Amino acid sequence: MNANGSGFTVLHTFTALDADTQTTNIDGANPNAGLILSGNTLYGATFYGGTNGNGTVFAVNTNGLGFTVLYAFTGGNDGASPYAGLNLSGNTLYGTTTYGGKFSAGTVFAVNTNGSGFTPLHSFTGGDDGAHPYAGVILSGSTLYGTAVNGGTNSNGTVFAVNTNGTDFTVLHSFTGSDDGAYPYAGVILSGSTLFGTAEGGGNAGVGTIFSVSVVPSSAPPQLNITRSASSVIISWPYPSTGWTLQTNGSLNPGTWGNYLGAIVNNTVTNVPPTGNVFFRLKQ
Repeated sequence: MNANGSGFTVLHTFTALDADTQTTNIDGANPNAGLILSGNTLYGATFYGGTNGNGTVFAVNTNGLGFTVLYAFTGGNDGASPYAGLNLSGNTLYGTTTYGGKFSAGTVFAVNTNGSGFTPLHSFTGGDDGAHPYAGVILSGSTLYGTAVNGGTNSNGTVFAVNTNGTDFTVLHSFTGSDDGAYPYAGVILSGSTLFGTAEGGGNAGVGTIFSVSVVPSSAPPQLNITRSASSVIISWPYPSTGWTLQTNGSLNPGTWGNYLGAIVNNTVTNVPPTGNVFFRLKQ
């Protein structure tokens, strides 16, 4: 449709869904998400349909010609029912399935734009890593970021990261259902090293939150920041930074470093009196 409302055109009509078997012809059924555009080609996903009734990834030209099913989900280890849209980098599409996978809790997947090379990058266990991603993933460098609406250590959903080759899956935040929120149905956006998103539930009023969480590229250590505030200093580094511990030392003698024993809130230390020489470092 043109921006002035003229020229409305149906580019493709998905074939009828069998209500009993949830299967249809190979094109798919019930696309819940939008499309992405590369050149003259649109890419998207359907929640149902396909040869196995578990949804499809498809491509179609902007003139409605050349409709192609790139992949039909089996409901097995590959996943089932992609609710969200896709992300395109080069010749590779990235996305999520809400169900299916090794543990029936959804997947993160990659597939080439010609339909080859389908790869499940992560199968959610329904445990600490999360379960049932409804949103898609965003890409920064070689890292994908997304949310899972359920699972996590408190069963209220997670924010996660995973490399595009499927390695180094990391839970960046596990929602508690309290002040931080619960059930992140939507995806995240990235600005610098901070992700922003929303959680449908939780929060101190019980009706959801807007949140931010810092991320650190897996190839780089977190940056320790020390700033002066009146007669004290504020020490901080990106939160979370899994596996890093703040240490202190009265000198640079390598044998006398010890773990910082004071209060640390979201990787921030405040009201530290600068008594004499005090050195700080992060130790992995």
